[in-house]
Amino acid sequence: MDSITNEKRSWNMSRIKSKDTKIEVLVRRYLFAKGFRFRKNDKRYPGKPDVVLPKYRVVIFVNGCFWHMHLGCKYGRLPKSNTDYWKPKLEKNSENDKQHIKRLQEMGWTVVVLWECELKKDFEGVMERIIQKLIAE
Repeated sequence: MDSITNEKRSWNMSRIKSKDTKIEVLVRRYLFAKGFRFRKNDKRYPGKPDVVLPKYRVVIFVNGCFWHMHLGCKYGRLPKSNTDYWKPKLEKNSENDKQHIKRLQEMGWTVVVLWECELKKDFEGVMERIIQKLIAE
């Protein structure tokens, strides 16, 4: 059972942004501060990646665990209410992600998926690993 009214839930959900989320902005600021130049949400590529690094042929998706159904994550679970609506919606998001990644790889791009939960736990560590990977290639 939902602990808030349908109107309040609707209002909450309407405030969730699809781009320029707080975690995406943090990732981009970090990369920029380290000297990386990029494009953001470039419509020319499948899935409109959050960060496109053309020099390195790398795209980065910063995925929210709930919206992209991060398996094994406490934030990536299916809601208990209104499952007839949420299950197909979230499964479609997950399937679209797989298709976008496949198409980008076929185009010769390296795809990096960053999950909200791992960035919350160890932002600096995750970002340093990404940068080391970029520099090594």
